[in-house]
Amino acid sequence: MIPLDPLPNLIDQVYARILEAIIDRTLPPGQRITQNELAEKLGVSRQPVSHALHLLHRQGLVAESGRRGFEVTELDPARIRQLYEVRGAIDALAARLAAGRVKNDTAGRAALEAALQAGRTIGEDTPLARLIALDVDFHSAIYRLAGNPAIEEMIAPQWPHMRRSMATVLAELDYRDSAWSEHEAIATQILAGDAKGAEAAALAHAQTAGRMTEERLKATSKAA
Repeated sequence: MIPLDPLPNLIDQVYARILEAIIDRTLPPGQRITQNELAEKLGVSRQPVSHALHLLHRQGLVAESGRRGFEVTELDPARIRQLYEVRGAIDALAARLAAGRVKNDTAGRAALEAALQAGRTIGEDTPLARLIALDVDFHSAIYRLAGNPAIEEMIAPQWPHMRRSMATVLAELDYRDSAWSEHEAIATQILAGDAKGAEAAALAHAQTAGRMTEERLKATSKAA
């Protein structure tokens, strides 16, 4: 049998640090990276960096580039649109289920209200990483309130890609406010127990975000 890796926690930390750098564009699309360079910057050996990069490669977040090198993959507009199509259906289901459970799930209701309140604090100076975290927290609160663990299990592998796509549109000041206005609309319907209204609001939000992201990525590609 192959011996177990003795450094799982360090690998997780390195993976998380590289992933955050990809999401917040410290490592932008197309950026070439090497194991030695990352190991030096993070103050670790090459072993955990190698493991982390191969995990990211498996997820399609980096691609092999030259000898022992990788580069951050570009965001594919068509692929992002496809992800949002699926997410729209899942978010609509989650919102409908959440609205049906909100009256009997005090903790879940409180978590959704807290996530919504946190989102109301954003401003022009709010860092992009914070905006993305707040967005994820809001949707995660709905998934948990829905009471169906399969929803979070299906979404989890796509969060890295979705977080990268969020950075594309949340970097624009105009959409920061409109995104949270849409969140307000979803939460209002859920908290009122209106299953159909919540379902419609969640689907509309995902469709808008998907369309804006695809358009923004195409525009960026043409400009380049």
